[in-house]
Amino acid sequence: MTQRVIVVEDDVSVGKVLTALLGQVGYAATLYTHAEPALLACERGAVDLAITDLRLVGMDGMGFLSEALRRAPGLPVVMLTAYGSVPVAVEAMKRGACDFLQKPVDRDALLHVVQKALLSGAAGTEGPAATAAPLMDSPELEAVRAQALRVANTKSTVLLQGETGTGKEVMARFIHDHSPRRAAPLVVVNCAALPESLIESELFGHEKGAFTGATHARPGRVQLAAGGTLFLDEVGELPLRTQGKLLRVLQEHEVQPVGSERTIEVDLRVIAATHRALDSDVQIGRFREDLYYRLAVFPLALPPLREREGAVRALAQHFLARQATELGRELRLSEGAIRALEAHGWPGNIRELENAVERIAILLDGAVVERADVERALVRSPRFPSRSEPPSLDLGARRHAAERTALVEALERSGGNRARAARLLGVSRRTLYNKLVELKVAPAEDVGDTPSA
Repeated sequence: MTQRVIVVEDDVSVGKVLTALLGQVGYAATLYTHAEPALLACERGAVDLAITDLRLVGMDGMGFLSEALRRAPGLPVVMLTAYGSVPVAVEAMKRGACDFLQKPVDRDALLHVVQKALLSGAAGTEGPAATAAPLMDSPELEAVRAQALRVANTKSTVLLQGETGTGKEVMARFIHDHSPRRAAPLVVVNCAALPESLIESELFGHEKGAFTGATHARPGRVQLAAGGTLFLDEVGELPLRTQGKLLRVLQEHEVQPVGSERTIEVDLRVIAATHRALDSDVQIGRFREDLYYRLAVFPLALPPLREREGAVRALAQHFLARQATELGRELRLSEGAIRALEAHGWPGNIRELENAVERIAILLDGAVVERADVERALVRSPRFPSRSEPPSLDLGARRHAAERTALVEALERSGGNRARAARLLGVSRRTLYNKLVELKVAPAEDVGDTPSA
C-alpha cells in the first residue's frame, strides 16, 4: 500500500516543493496549510507520517505535535526547524517527534528521514507494545524492576538483554523517567534500522560538505541527547568502525562530527539493548571487547513472556481493551481464551501478543473471545511450540530441529557471512549451502550461488 505523508506548512511554495519531492519517489503526499484539517486526517488514521513546520497559522508546530500524538498515538512526526536550531530540535524530540529536518531541506536528507521514520512507525517499538504497568506486573520482573530503580539514580551505563519484543525500550524509558535526567530528552536510536553508510552521521553528526548531500551541518543523536539519555536499541548491529567511535563517546565524554577536526563535549547517559549474545560476538571478533565492558557496567536481563507468571493474561486484557476502544465495541476474553493464550510459546513476546490480540479483535463477530477464536488467530512457531503440545520424540525431527537451530545461530554470529558461518560449524561452504536449502533456513535464491567447495 502506498504510504501517506502529510506536509503541514503555511508557506505554500515550500510545501509544494516538499510534496513534489515525496511524490516523485512514490509517496502519497498531501499539503496542508492549516493545522486543524491535518489533525483531522491524523485522527481518521489517514496518515502514516506527518511533517510539520514550527510556525503555523493558528497553532505552532509544538502544539501540532502534541495534539497529533494525542489523536493518533504512535504516529511518526518530523519537525521542520530553522538552520542551526539544535535546542528546538531537542525540545521537539523530547515531546515525541521522531526526527527533525533543517531548512532549507535537502532532497536526500528529506528522503532519508522520511524512509527511516516510516520504517520506525511500521515496525513499531517496544514502548507502544505495552505500558509500564502491565509489563512490570509479574513476579519474575520484580527483581529486575528493583534493580532498575537502583541504577536509575546513578550515571552508570546499562545493558538491557532479552529476546526481541520483551520490552527493552519500555525498561529504558522506565530507567530514564526515574533518573535525575528525566527532564531532559530520551533519544532513541534503532541501530539495526540505520543504513551503514549513514550510521555515523546519524549518531555523531556531520559538518557541511563532509560527504555528498551534506549541504549543511547537522547534530547527531549523541549531541541531541546531551543532558539526557541515549538509548541504543540493537547495539549489537553496529559496525566495528562505529563501535570504536562510540567507545570514545563513553570514555572521553566527547563526540567528533563526521568531517570535523573539533570535538564537542557531551554529558549523557547511555542505555543499550540487544537480543544478541554480545559475549559470544566478542569471542568471534564481531563486537569490541572494550566496548562490551563499557556498556555492560550494569546488565539487566528481561525474561521472555513465556516465563512471566500472569503476564499474558494482564497484557492480553490490556491490548483487548485498547482494541475495544479503537473499534468502538465491547470485547472481553473468556477463561478458555486466556488459557489458550497462556499455552502459546510467544517467540515474538509482547509484540507478538499485541499483534495476535489485534488480529483476534478484527476477526471476532461477537463480544466474547473464545478459545477457538484464539487458536484460529495464532501463528505457531517451530522454535516455540504450544505449551499444551508435548515435544516430538521422533529422532529425525529432533535432529533436523537441532541442525536448523545451529545454522540460524551460526548465521547470526557471522552477521550473515556464509563462509564464516561454515567455519563456525566446521563444515564446507557446499555443505552449508545444501543444509540451508534442505532445512529451509533461507530461500534458495537468497543463499547465493552454489559454492564450488
